[in-house]
Amino acid sequence: MKKIGILGSGAVAKALGNGFIKHGYSVMLGTRNADKLSEWKAHAGESASVGSFEAAAKYGDILVLAVKGSIAADVIDLAGPQNLDGKTVIDTTNPIADAPPQDGVLKYFTSLDESLMEILQERFPAVHFVKAFNSVGNAVMVNPEYKQGQPTMFICGNNDAAKKETTGILEQFGWDVADMGKVSSARAIEPLCMLWCIPGFMNNSWTHAFKLIME
Repeated sequence: MKKIGILGSGAVAKALGNGFIKHGYSVMLGTRNADKLSEWKAHAGESASVGSFEAAAKYGDILVLAVKGSIAADVIDLAGPQNLDGKTVIDTTNPIADAPPQDGVLKYFTSLDESLMEILQERFPAVHFVKAFNSVGNAVMVNPEYKQGQPTMFICGNNDAAKKETTGILEQFGWDVADMGKVSSARAIEPLCMLWCIPGFMNNSWTHAFKLIME
């Protein structure tokens, strides 16, 4: 079983870390402050460890980028881009601006002509980014249960092998996977987070998910 390095220490990082451990992986969470993950590590068990961003990047055969979109590039720099080169990096980030939502609609610091994932891919061309987990809440990221059946996870990326590897993980985690193509499709996938958050801000409902129906 491959080792997982997660760059991040927030709710998404911990939820996915627990999910990987549940499915038999060993996981290292990378953070600037290891102390704040002591409780997570204690509960996660022997398959869990904590280190710096660089240590997690070196540790993982597969990596997960789970930080604020505004600091994503800086975190990769701290991790050492050479430690990510050639690896599958599941990109959960969204380009959420430091501004309050308007009528429940998040504000982004990107435009519809360029996604955060494209910015990262251009800056770190040797990294195999795959967009996933960006348009669902951390509470239902792993093995969600809905009466309507499996929800859909939309992914995209330039490297087919990385997308295949990510698809295998998503299927383990209980998702139906819809591959939307190259990295440019992140221009459409990242704004799904805006749509997903509206019921949350309006009705305090945070456990829904998208489902693609095709005939």
